[in-house]
Amino acid sequence: MKQTLLLIATLGAMLVAATALSVKVWLGMDAEMEVHGWAAMFIGVTLSIIVGAGLMVLVFFSSRSGRDDTGRWS
Repeated sequence: MKQTLLLIATLGAMLVAATALSVKVWLGMDAEMEVHGWAAMFIGVTLSIIVGAGLMVLVFFSSRSGRDDTGRWS
C-alpha cells in the first residue's frame, strides 16, 4: 500500500512538472500559428484518436474471440 501511494505521488509530481514546463514553453513562444497550422494539428489529433480507438477495438474483439489464447496452437 505504501509503495502504491509513493508511485502515485511520484507520477503525479511528474505530471504536474511536465504540465508546468509545457505551459511555460507554450506561452514563451513568440510565433503565432496560422489557420493552416491549427487545421493540421486538428487533423493530426483527430486521426491519432481514431487510430488509437480502432486499435483498442481490435484488441477487445481479438480478446473476446479467443483466437489469441495461449493454448490454442500447442
